[in-house]
Amino acid sequence: MKRGLTKSERLARESIREQVVQRVLAGEAPSDLARILGYPKQTIHRWVSRYRAGGESALRSTKALGAAEKLTEKQTAWIAATLVSKNPAELQFPFALWTRDMVRELIKRRFGVSMALTSVGNLLHRLGFTVQRPLLRAYERNPIAVEHWLKVEYPTIRAQARKARGIMFFADESGIRSDYHSGATWAPRGKTPIVLRTGKRVSCNILSAVSSRGVLRFMVKEGGVGAAVFIQFLKRLMHGTTRPIFLIVDGHPSHRAKMTIRFIESLNGRIRLFFLPGYSPDLNPDELVWREIKSHDIGRQSLEDAGELTTKVCSALRRLQHKPETVRSFFAMPTTRYAK
Repeated sequence: MKRGLTKSERLARESIREQVVQRVLAGEAPSDLARILGYPKQTIHRWVSRYRAGGESALRSTKALGAAEKLTEKQTAWIAATLVSKNPAELQFPFALWTRDMVRELIKRRFGVSMALTSVGNLLHRLGFTVQRPLLRAYERNPIAVEHWLKVEYPTIRAQARKARGIMFFADESGIRSDYHSGATWAPRGKTPIVLRTGKRVSCNILSAVSSRGVLRFMVKEGGVGAAVFIQFLKRLMHGTTRPIFLIVDGHPSHRAKMTIRFIESLNGRIRLFFLPGYSPDLNPDELVWREIKSHDIGRQSLEDAGELTTKVCSALRRLQHKPETVRSFFAMPTTRYAK
């Protein structure tokens, strides 16, 4: 028999509904929130409709509690906190990702409670967990440097930008190849589909910058990205504005090159360059431009030559430029919302 929700679970779900509705009312698109948070778009629309019809009370759960849980409320809270804060390897598991089998084993080790895989899956869903592709982080990443960036460096940069009436951008570079494919395709069960493609791969590089106001600036370049190309991009970034630009980048060699530093110094403050902590791409909202372009656009097209690739990439980026709400959503992820 399927059990009902505990009180804490019901309150957690109600809180999530209220937060999502408030974000929609504040101007975020339900489609963007659905993609970011993993809820069906129809569900978000239903929550908004219920709220408009009956206020916050309409978002509350109405179902009664079911049969008693195998786990207490305190034990359930411990599981949720552990899955969020601990890597499985820290608890002597052989695999680095949390699976239902490992969560089941964790529960048995800690509380001596045996649960079926289906029950573990239901528990994880009730706690608000979903199956997701993890972000990869380098072992060299320094958590102290990241914390200092979030609590000291970035707030200082933002305060300086506001005082100088400057424009803040996060910038990055990425390459894209003609043989990149994203997504899934339908095929007969048990027969892995094959995507036919030319063996003549072509590629191009993209430089872009985004602001929390939904502005996207970009440049597409065939060939490598060195200091000269980065300086060319900076010149384009300055075009049309007299306000100082506060530009946040990673430690790419083109950003730290002597040629780049000399160019920045020659601008007398028109561009001020700041560096993210090492090995921290998740802190850069501009990284999400590549996911949007590669996974939702270029990665689903068939491309034959360099000219076609460059044309399609430019078109995809221009379309994204006309979707400021999507660009703003890049600043709403758990690791990037600090930059809003």
